Amino acid sequence: MREKYVERRLVEEVKKAGGLAPKFVSPGLNGVPDRLVLFPGGHMAFVELKAPGEVMRPLQIRRKKQLESLGFHVYCVDHPSQIGGVIDEIRAT
Repeated sequence: MREKYVERRLVEEVKKAGGLAPKFVSPGLNGVPDRLVLFPGGHMAFVELKAPGEVMRPLQIRRKKQLESLGFHVYCVDHPSQIGGVIDEIRAT
């Protein structure tokens, strides 16, 4: 299973749940998460997507910690089975 499949499933599931999951691109700032996940009521988080068994690179981990220090939630999803739980957490925050 490839990362692209996990990413496509996240976008589909977020849309089914009433949210948006736009691609997050930040020119000049490497290591940012792949997607923003946005739900009504201002519920949002960043999501880094990986193929099953892959882990974040050191720069991505530093960027995750930086975003979390600003009060944002950042998730790393490497399997479609994690998507429902992540969506539930984001909607509850």
